[in-house]
Parts: sequence; C-alpha cells; structure tokens
Amino acid sequence: MALSVLSVVSEIYPLIKTGGLADVAGALPPALAAQGVAVHSVVPGYPAVLRALEGAQEAARFDELWGGPARLMAGRAAGLDLFVIDAPHLYARPGDPYRGPDGADWPDNWSRFAALSRVAERIARGVVPGYAPDAVHAHDWQAGLTPAFLHYTPGRPVGSVMTIHNLAFQGQYPPRLLGLLGLPAAAWSIGGVEYYGGIGYLKAGVQLADRITTVSPSYAEEIQTAAGGMGMDGLLRQRGAVLSGILNGIDTTVWNPATDPALPAGFEPGKLEGRGACKLALQARLGLTVDPGAMVIGVVSRLTWQKGMDLLLGALPVLLGEGAQLALLGSGDAGLQQGFVAAAAAHPGRVGVEVGYDEGLAHLIQAGSDVAAVPSRFEPCGLTQLCALRYGALPLVARVGGLTDTVIDASEVAVAAGVGTGMMFAPVTLEALEAAIKRAARLWRRQATWRTLQANAMATDVGWERSAGRYAALFRELAGVEAESVIKVVRRPALVGAAGFEPTTPSPPD
Repeated sequence: MALSVLSVVSEIYPLIKTGGLADVAGALPPALAAQGVAVHSVVPGYPAVLRALEGAQEAARFDELWGGPARLMAGRAAGLDLFVIDAPHLYARPGDPYRGPDGADWPDNWSRFAALSRVAERIARGVVPGYAPDAVHAHDWQAGLTPAFLHYTPGRPVGSVMTIHNLAFQGQYPPRLLGLLGLPAAAWSIGGVEYYGGIGYLKAGVQLADRITTVSPSYAEEIQTAAGGMGMDGLLRQRGAVLSGILNGIDTTVWNPATDPALPAGFEPGKLEGRGACKLALQARLGLTVDPGAMVIGVVSRLTWQKGMDLLLGALPVLLGEGAQLALLGSGDAGLQQGFVAAAAAHPGRVGVEVGYDEGLAHLIQAGSDVAAVPSRFEPCGLTQLCALRYGALPLVARVGGLTDTVIDASEVAVAAGVGTGMMFAPVTLEALEAAIKRAARLWRRQATWRTLQANAMATDVGWERSAGRYAALFRELAGVEAESVIKVVRRPALVGAAGFEPTTPSPPD
C-alpha cells in the first residue's frame, strides 16, 4: 500500500495564496503521488477553500474549537485530497488569510493557527475513521504547534517533519496563552515551546519535530549562522543532525510556456517566436514603449527590504542608463510602493508598475521579460527565478540561499564553457546590483551569447521529481518503510467522497 502523509498548511494553491508556501503546498502532493506517497492536506476553512471543496463529507466534529464549534470536512479540490476545518468563527473572513482590511494581523491568529495544528494532531491520532497517516508534514510557523501537540498529547506514535519556508516569520505569542493552548506546564521550557520569554510556534516545531527541512540546501546552512539564524541559529545547530535542505520546485504543468493560457502565444526551447509576441504584449500591458530591442527587466515580488526592492529602486538610474525597461508587479511596504509608482510616473514608457498581484500578469512578465531580477538579501529558495528559467528570462539574483542553488552565474569562464543560466552578484549592496545590471546589459548586446544562456536556462530542471524523491525517502525513514515495498500507483483512500462515511464527535481540544 502507499505511504500516507498528512500535510498541515495555512494556504494552498490554487485555492488560497499569498506567496510561495501555497505554490509548494499545492505542487508537492501530486509530485509525491508519483513516488508512492499519498498526501492529504489539512487547511483552514477560508471561504474560498470551502467554495472549492467537491464531494465534501463531514469527517469529524468538534463541539468547541477556540471559541465555537467546528466540523472537519473531507473532500477534493483542484485535484488535491483535503481535510478542511469548517470553523466560521476562526476562518470566515474575506481577503488575506492572515491580516484584516487594515493590513494588521488578525489579533486571534494565535488561536486560528493553534486550531490548525490541534486538528492536525487529532487527525494523525485517528479521529477520522479509516485514516491513519504514516507521517505528518508541518509547514511554517502556522503549523508549528503540530509537533508540540503530537509530543505532549498521548496517542498513537506518528513521526513529524517541520519545513521552514522562511525563518523570518516565527509566530511569537505571550506566555499567558500556554494554558489556553492546551499545553501542559512542562511545555514551558527551553526544550519545549518557550522562546525568548514567549511561546514560539515555529520554535516549537523546530524543537520537537522528528525531522527539520528547509526549502534549499544553502538556506539550511545559512540559518545555522548568527547572520542568518534570526535568533534561532543555536537551536538549529543543536538539531543539525536532523536538519536538511530539500530544494523547492515548481509545477511544470502550471508553468509551461508552450501551453500557458495566460500568454498571447506559446513557445518552447528552440521555438521562441511566441516569446517575442509575449514581450510586445507585456510592454503594451504595462505602458512601456513597444520595442523588441529594449532589454526588459521583470520583477514579480513582495516589495520589502528582504527582497532587496529598496536596492532595485536605488539602481533605477543605472538600469535606465543602460537603455533597459522595468516591468514590475508587486505590493508591500508603502514607501516602496510609492517609490516605484513615482518612478513610473517620472519615466513613462521606461518603467511600468502594477501594484497588487495578478496571476496572469505574473506569467506574462516571466514570458515577456529578458531578465528576472531577484536581489533578495536572504532567500530561503525563491520560486520566481525557477519560473524565469522555465520561461527563458535570465535570472539576475543575489548570491544567497536557494538563489545560489538554482542559478549558474554567467561569468566569462561559464560563458566560455557554455553553462551559465543567469547573473549573480555579491555582496547584496546597491553597488553590486548596479554592476550586475551593467553586466546583463553587456551580455544582452551579445545576442548569440544571450541565446545560448537562454537555452541553458530553459533546459534547467526546475520540477519536483528529484526533490519529491527526497521527501518520500524522508517520510519512509520516519515510518520505517522500505522504498521497494511502496506501490507506485497511488489510489485515493475511500474515506474521501465515500458513501456512508461515518462522522465522529471527538472530545474538544483543551
């Protein structure tokens, strides 16, 4: 029989997305299915998720879940097997899953995501008839209490994996909540959930999970240093024996330039005529001068300090001085948003900006740009550069984290050897970024060389197969299952959508 894994995640593409976490949560289950691992994902019942759920049946009921009753619904959406926590008092809110209309975090996020972790623990312990996962996979701080609840609550043993997508977001809450979370007094210790005088959700996961992963090998190394550890480097070094980096991939069926419905014309390696049409369409969409000879630098990013967007804004004079255009899609810090909007007004036809997020425009930017700029100060993995490689936009990236692991710098030696796929710079400073933009412009003027680099980029393996294999091996190790015994054809368990499904009413969580 197939190995069974419960994924615990606060967002999942294409149902609800604020960033790369959702992309990974949506793309990894089908990739694992090809490895003989059946994944069910437990997610909060946001309105968009409940609307998308097909064949929903009540799998369990909670009389009290941090302020009200809740149902656990089992069903499918977008080809994914889901458990959805239908708790309107926690999740029936419009817009961003983490923040209110004023942009501030919901004040009860501590209970909203404690509920996610507690329900995951109950599922892992068999609250759903006929379902008993072999391992639990918790993603980021929102699911960080899952290993803690598994550790401190009696029940069937089940191994856990904690994946850190971005260590900068840790989920820190006051110690007075310990009892309200249903955690015992023993949990309040350096070996439990205590973290700098508060309750650390991500810290709890890192401390108590059986295995820890990050989303790239280089990031796994960086977070064990004082410079990159965000205050958790000591613990991560302590747990280094169970910490590994597994590189993210992208869904190459969603990100396929040959069949992408968001593009005016498709293209593929060796047949790039359609890419020229995409470039012209992008220029027209963002009000740039329609000029196939201009080097277009594309950006799809949160507008934050982490992403180096202040550096990019500072480098605009150099970028424009090289004759390049900027096509930017993103939102974030108000000052950066205003800065880029002002730049577009000051340089019509040269700088095009759309504030917000639009999935179709994101695809068009990858397909129509010549360069994809990712000047991040730190980057756990990054997905935008993977999409860029697939679509033939050469990444211009800082030499940090997963960017280091996924882009081959087009140095003179690499160009001579025919192996470059993009441009890298270090340190992450304005001067280094400006130098990288100038180097990209020089390469752009050598069109034969550029085409070689573009072909290299598009030939890069950016899919999930290799990394899914590493996750599958990790889950098998936790479950004590030999790889040879796992059947490659995965059938969906009968509990989802089965006739006569029997709900249960568990005891309420503490």
